[in-house]
Amino acid sequence: MIDLAELALLAAAGYRGTQLLVHDTILDPVRDRLHTWHEKRPTSTARTAVVTLISCVYCMGWWVSGALLATYLLLTGQFHGEPVLLHGVEWLAVAGAAVLLNRIDDTLARVA
Repeated sequence: MIDLAELALLAAAGYRGTQLLVHDTILDPVRDRLHTWHEKRPTSTARTAVVTLISCVYCMGWWVSGALLATYLLLTGQFHGEPVLLHGVEWLAVAGAAVLLNRIDDTLARVA
């Protein structure tokens, strides 16, 4: 099981990864192409799902946190020997902490 320091590290990485994928200008060309792709068939459920994923910090944050946690657990040898349910709870904790950082960031941006 991950400890609080690992949770904080993974949450910070999840927050930053989510910001990169959803908001940072470096990926604007990719997001623009996906929006254009969606506009060609706006009734497509799959295309709508992709556009929703790339524009929602909660949606993207969930998957980014899961990918980071799985990678971390596999690389540190902590994945095997633990119940899968425990890793599910860890995923919820990492994603929740990362989205909390996103909420704090959004709130501070509105105040400033």
